[in-house]
Amino acid sequence: MECISDYIDFRSFIPLAFAMGLGAIIGIEREIHGKPAGLRTNILICMGAATFMMIANRMLASPDAISRMTAGIVTGVGFIGGAVVLRDRTNVYGVTTAATIWVVTSIGIACGMQLYDIAVAVTLLSLLILVVLNPLDRKIHKPSKETE
Repeated sequence: MECISDYIDFRSFIPLAFAMGLGAIIGIEREIHGKPAGLRTNILICMGAATFMMIANRMLASPDAISRMTAGIVTGVGFIGGAVVLRDRTNVYGVTTAATIWVVTSIGIACGMQLYDIAVAVTLLSLLILVVLNPLDRKIHKPSKETE
């Protein structure tokens, strides 16, 4: 008698779990700061990118096909990133969120290709940038007494 586990390679969960965890780390930081792309969005983007790369690998695609898949993912996520960028008369908002979406996609691609060292390094460095440089960014852009 056949069982569903005969058809499932449970090792496929490893890159997806990495993508989920690393996407969550970035997503929690975004959620804490009330950004439009928070926890669930970052997890889903990261896991989606990993999934596409896993599919390409499983299909035994040529390196050229894998690079086309990567290009398609990066292009496609650009539409999501573009949706969070807003502009009014004097300011542009959401550029950091869009950049975060782009970086989370790269983390997912790395997970899907089982390049966990790169995925973890990018996650940690991104978190460092988002957390440590945020107060510095606010200080730099603080309005001076002369302009108030």
